[in-house]
Amino acid sequence: MEMKQPMMTEREGEDRSREETQENGRLVADGLAEKGQKPGPQSGQVSNGYPATSPQSPGETGAGIGGPPRTLVVQQTSLEHPRETWSKKIDFLLSVVGYAVDLGNVWRFPYICYQNGGGAFLLPYLLMAVFGGVPLFYMELALGQFHRSGCISIWRQICPIFKGIGFAICIIALYIAFYYNTIMAWALYYLLSSFNATLPWSTCTNAWNTASCTRYSFTDRNVSWNNASISPAEEFYTRQVLQVHLSPGLHQLGPVSWQLALCLLFIFTVVYFSIWKGVKTSGKVVWVTATLPYVVLLVLLVRGATLPGAWRGVVYYLKPDWTKLLTTTIWIDAAAQIFFSLGPGFGVLLAFASYNPFHNNCYKDALVTSSINCLTSFLSGFVIFTVLGYMAEMRNLGVEHVAKDAGPSLLFIIYAEAIANMPAATFFAIIFFLMIIMLGLDSTFAGLEGVITAVLDEFPQVLAKRREWFVLGLICVCYLGALSTLTYGGAFVVKLFEEYATGPAVITVVFLEVIAVSWFYGTSKFCRDVHMMLGFSPSWFWKVCWMAICPCFLLFIIASFLAFPPEVRLFNYLYPTWTTVLGYCIGVSSFICVPSYMLYHLLTTPGTFKQRLLKSITPEAGGAGGPHRDIVVNAV
Repeated sequence: MEMKQPMMTEREGEDRSREETQENGRLVADGLAEKGQKPGPQSGQVSNGYPATSPQSPGETGAGIGGPPRTLVVQQTSLEHPRETWSKKIDFLLSVVGYAVDLGNVWRFPYICYQNGGGAFLLPYLLMAVFGGVPLFYMELALGQFHRSGCISIWRQICPIFKGIGFAICIIALYIAFYYNTIMAWALYYLLSSFNATLPWSTCTNAWNTASCTRYSFTDRNVSWNNASISPAEEFYTRQVLQVHLSPGLHQLGPVSWQLALCLLFIFTVVYFSIWKGVKTSGKVVWVTATLPYVVLLVLLVRGATLPGAWRGVVYYLKPDWTKLLTTTIWIDAAAQIFFSLGPGFGVLLAFASYNPFHNNCYKDALVTSSINCLTSFLSGFVIFTVLGYMAEMRNLGVEHVAKDAGPSLLFIIYAEAIANMPAATFFAIIFFLMIIMLGLDSTFAGLEGVITAVLDEFPQVLAKRREWFVLGLICVCYLGALSTLTYGGAFVVKLFEEYATGPAVITVVFLEVIAVSWFYGTSKFCRDVHMMLGFSPSWFWKVCWMAICPCFLLFIIASFLAFPPEVRLFNYLYPTWTTVLGYCIGVSSFICVPSYMLYHLLTTPGTFKQRLLKSITPEAGGAGGPHRDIVVNAV
């Protein structure tokens, strides 16, 4: 008790000092404890997690007049609420992994891999990951964590004239929400249909089946398969779930399917109650949505490996065709796959990292999560191709004829058909489509959180206390925007959005982002920011990647899109020329925000043209720390 009384007196003096300096800041007494005593929990950091004091040199410690020296930390008072942070580090890691590992890992990587030489594809894939994908991934995590801002307001602290990038990212995220969640609605329809002793896509006796429906299995060798044959799984997908046969094309979509509308409503309801409170709630939900898919993948892998003919699929998946390396297609596909797999440029990594503690090791996080993503893609290939080998064995065809379709049809037709012919088909159907929904939910949480964080950081006075209402409005907009994908011709709309609305636009946006950070903000300044957070600077490898290799990597993808425009086809419908024009207009509608804001900023900035230009590429004064960072001044 005798030792505690002087400390209480000292704290009372500090309280009086705080009251006297309340207008200008807070005065925090951080007395150096005597040997053997521990400082209080807040003695080494300020409220937002930043260091309050720097280590003192021996010469400085004797500057006091009697008694132990004291360090005074003046912290600017802020009227804003402290920024929300993740409850646990594992919440952040699971959220990033859940975002990066999505439906594309399950269907696109295996298909692209076997299409481009099997095992030979892994070489360009790894090269593009090391020199392009991972550096971009690391850069966005570091930017978000240092500036603690979403993808719109962060540009005030980097290069104000590029603020239109943030608005473009938000529009692209909305386009993705319009069609991506529809795929989960299809999966939910399949999941609900799976609760039957006999799966509805395993027979040809349903109302939606046609005369061309052909059911075959290992137990019935009398059924022959030919080019005119249609599996019951394909007819269930096209005629019952999508009902695409009732729409002649994009010029006549038809009415909305009420079954899919209800499924999508349920999906968005789950999404809303998972993200409405922020990362505190979504960080808990991902414990299920990010881990359950791995359990299901392992179960399906074991089951697939025991199927007859599974080895045929694995050999076809990994057999290297080294001549493919001499073609440009394999390098283009590898670059596009790693980019869209890791997902930089969608504002999600900036948003997630902005809720991290300032000294979190985002470098280690980037390496761990990007490695998990790539390994998951590789694992998914075995899960898919063991089943394709089984299908080829059952049909007595080559694997290349079975796996002729990429995209959702690979899951909803080929894989669903294989499940229907397995023992315990109902069980495997339920866990498989539940996995598809979980993979999609993670990415939806992340994509919408990127938009929410960006808008709330840009308009904190209006929306900071109204997050729940803003999220509800955003969900309603996404649902209304997705109604066109729920029509009879909705699958055509999904394909149009997938091909044109996101790909070229987001790659161009990320290219501008890398240029703005590396050349306008400056790689050396960015590396100093990283050193301030982590205690070490990025090596020369990362600097070279950010300044030269990543821009070239992105330009390579952009040029390939322009040089080789895709011929868009879905089922038997070849997209006419006017749909290509429409697709590019949708893509440009998001990217146009970048030059539009540049022009707006130059016109509204006072001064001569040279002064406007210099001010437009200079971080705003007092904004280098972001809207949520307190200004700290140390004085002995």
